[in-house]
Amino acid sequence: MSSDFDQLAVAVRPFRAIHHLREAKIMNVAAREPSPEYLKSLSQRFGMEIKTIDQKQVLDAFNSIDQKAAEAETERWIRQAEKVVEPPRDEIFRSCRLALAFEKILAQEQATVITVDCYGSMYRQLPAFPCVGFVRLNNLGLGGVCESDLSSAVGHVLLQGLSGKPAFISDPTMDESVKGIILAHCLGPMKMDGPDGEAAPYKLRTIMERQEGCVPQVRMRVGQKVTQIRLVGADTITYFTGDITGVPDTDRGCRTKILVKIDGDPAKLWQNWSNGLHRQTVYGDITQDLARFCRFKAIKLLNEA
Repeated sequence: MSSDFDQLAVAVRPFRAIHHLREAKIMNVAAREPSPEYLKSLSQRFGMEIKTIDQKQVLDAFNSIDQKAAEAETERWIRQAEKVVEPPRDEIFRSCRLALAFEKILAQEQATVITVDCYGSMYRQLPAFPCVGFVRLNNLGLGGVCESDLSSAVGHVLLQGLSGKPAFISDPTMDESVKGIILAHCLGPMKMDGPDGEAAPYKLRTIMERQEGCVPQVRMRVGQKVTQIRLVGADTITYFTGDITGVPDTDRGCRTKILVKIDGDPAKLWQNWSNGLHRQTVYGDITQDLARFCRFKAIKLLNEA
């Protein structure tokens, strides 16, 4: 209820997210099929298609990528990095070639998001770890999601539809002494403001807990307000908000980290935490947009903090 016509653009966001979800196609690279009941619940609620593909389709795409194109992509990642710390050039090259293969698969399948069972049935079954490919897709306005996490894949489409920005998938470590939570993963999008935004600085590192592969360690923006969500089943979204107060650079935990001061009670957040470790963080306070979306889709919205 406003005489400000700019608010029409705000009102459109939840409908844009509903449309994106209904039109989405998510590629799941795994040697095992997800639960049919879970896929049915997502399809009935949101309308998207989730298709599981095998190792062969990825390898065929990988082998079809022109060597010169992969070399050019490798040079770009190395040139734009603040520093290449551990990964050898061959590891970066294979990661970049796989990244181009992911984009080719999405184009062939008319899909927008890909997730890989990288620590499960696809562990060491591909020519490289998928991390660089995921970040590249997120930077482009598409989607790359870790560990065959279909809930996060759906959440990624939702957040992009609401905000026009990619999400940073992460695992938590609480620090009640500073009313904060450390959100960490071994990859993070550089373009957290969206494809047309400025890219955050990064280093090329190995995956911390495995000391192999190639991942961008991204330094996100201190002082930035953020919203973090988790889609639970198909009928609940949990969330909290806060401000980035630091970007820890230590060899404990995953490579990309943000320390977020929580809007609320950190003890309550930890006590309420459920449904797995992964959450997705997006720049900005999108609480009102989430509330509108959940009202239109009859989804329960719960503040965990």
